[in-house]
Amino acid sequence: MSDLLKLTIREVLALYADRKLSPLEYWLAVEDRIAAFESHVQALYLYDPESARAQASASTERWARGATLGVLDGIPVTIKELIATKGQPVPLGTAAVELVPAAEDAPAAARLREDGAVIFAKTTCPDYGMLSSGLSSFHPLSRNPWDLSQNPGGSSAGASAAAAASFGPLHIGTDIGGSIRLPAGWTGLFGLKPSQGRIPVDPYYVGRCAGPMTRTVEDSAIAMATLTRPDWRDATSLPPNDFNWLDLNMDVKGLRIGLMMEAGIGLGVDPEVYDAVTAAARRFEKAGAIVMPVQPVLTRDMLDGLDNFWRARFWGDIEKMPEERRKLILPYIYQWAEGGTYISGAEAVRGFNQTIEMRKACAKLFSEVDAVISPTNPIVSYPAEWASPTNDPSRPFEHIGFTVPWNMSEQPAASINCGFARSGMPIGLQIVGPRFGDLFVLQLSRAFEQWSGGIHAWPEPGAAS
Repeated sequence: MSDLLKLTIREVLALYADRKLSPLEYWLAVEDRIAAFESHVQALYLYDPESARAQASASTERWARGATLGVLDGIPVTIKELIATKGQPVPLGTAAVELVPAAEDAPAAARLREDGAVIFAKTTCPDYGMLSSGLSSFHPLSRNPWDLSQNPGGSSAGASAAAAASFGPLHIGTDIGGSIRLPAGWTGLFGLKPSQGRIPVDPYYVGRCAGPMTRTVEDSAIAMATLTRPDWRDATSLPPNDFNWLDLNMDVKGLRIGLMMEAGIGLGVDPEVYDAVTAAARRFEKAGAIVMPVQPVLTRDMLDGLDNFWRARFWGDIEKMPEERRKLILPYIYQWAEGGTYISGAEAVRGFNQTIEMRKACAKLFSEVDAVISPTNPIVSYPAEWASPTNDPSRPFEHIGFTVPWNMSEQPAASINCGFARSGMPIGLQIVGPRFGDLFVLQLSRAFEQWSGGIHAWPEPGAAS
């Protein structure tokens, strides 16, 4: 049964079609893996194996009748807790929120359900999705399957832990400053933050995207056909796709690729990360791409302005909350948010305006290059119990220098594994494309995956403690 866990979505679907495997049989293999590994990684929220068995059984009947609902029919999927699912609470990762059932599915959940995916759990996140960590005041501490003493990153912490632990092939996260790519980098996954509006989200706010987290590029590409169907609830939602998400072949010869090895601010790049990313750049050069060093797009004024805007916005969200509930927020997050009380309206607006400066800087860079590659994360890993790589609420965003600009510029960006540190922890390569170039990013990522061979040996229960 454990061999089934190594299969890609394409391979699973082919077995379904040939009547060599049923969705129920495949789900039971995933269920066994969860039973063996979940108590260690603590990735899941509202895990419901009984419902999953019923969904998988219904899918098995549909496959037998030749009446499948969509391309993901019978594929086990998790959804990040911040993405609403009808009838289930959305605690936003914090003990401060009252548990009120959601009135309807958010767009990503609705699309997956329409296509017959087996939604078996939500995945954990930190308070309000405001940390690159598996630490939460509501959920148990999520851990990195590669080494349980280390952090899976966040805020899509449970999604990354579940995917790396082989709890099925597809996991949906969200990203406003790196929350898909950062944990993907720290857990060896492929994680895609698409162009703004490519995958509709609700609620929408500046920079927020949903995206797939998978073990292979193709698995994410398959999911994009489902996830990208438009939804009126997201006013940034893009028109229906007029291209084939599985058109992944690309010749990189002649492409101008910028190599960004400094973020401009924040944590410096670990030597092992530097070596792995520069080695990845040489692979692009060997394939005929023109790789050129480029300067950072982010400045201290930009990051501090964004920090001010986010603090003010978040404090505005919670200031009317009863004090006894506010005190339940993770202290790290609450201490950070309290800084918003000292930020004037004018300062908050000036902070927001720095997102425009990020957009301009990114646009200028992409007038000179076709793509950008960089580290995803500046450091290899950090302790599971820490709230962030600095563990300092006065310096909360020192690790997002490579990732956050592309949220504000609305450009697609992905993280893909490019090697391992001596500690055995994965290292992520970020690949960034022009606005609306989501398929282009997938193509570049698939090319690199083919050159590198990808990851074939994922963590096993009992081997990561």
